[in-house]
Amino acid sequence: MEIILLQKVDSLGNLGDRVTVRPGYGRNYLIPQGKATAATAENLARFEARRAELEAAAADALTTAQARAEKLSQVIVTLAAKAGNEGRLFGSVGPADIANAVTAAGAELHKREVRLPEGPIRHLGEREVNIHLHSDVNLTLRINVVAE
Repeated sequence: MEIILLQKVDSLGNLGDRVTVRPGYGRNYLIPQGKATAATAENLARFEARRAELEAAAADALTTAQARAEKLSQVIVTLAAKAGNEGRLFGSVGPADIANAVTAAGAELHKREVRLPEGPIRHLGEREVNIHLHSDVNLTLRINVVAE
């Protein structure tokens, strides 16, 4: 299935690219989410008419993400969790806990933007957490988990 991307999609392409994807991915995810449209002559003409508007929206989203990244880089987060004598947590600290703590510290962050590739945090100490705000804006946030 050939589609036209209406916004930048990680590992697929940029705004305006014509790419070929599997039919299920295009029909069930990209098109309903508003990230792409089918590559027909009519849709191509409609896209070219809206190109400036879509590029302006993409630039606005990028500047917003960069401003949020600047604000997040100044946030220091300390999370208190119940832990045993050996420093192992009773439970874990996940993306929702980190997002709530950062939001309480004064910077907006959603749990879907927190990346924990090794899974939830299960030990006390200082950790680096990857934050993905935009396809072009990533940063690392230091989280300190202390015993309650």
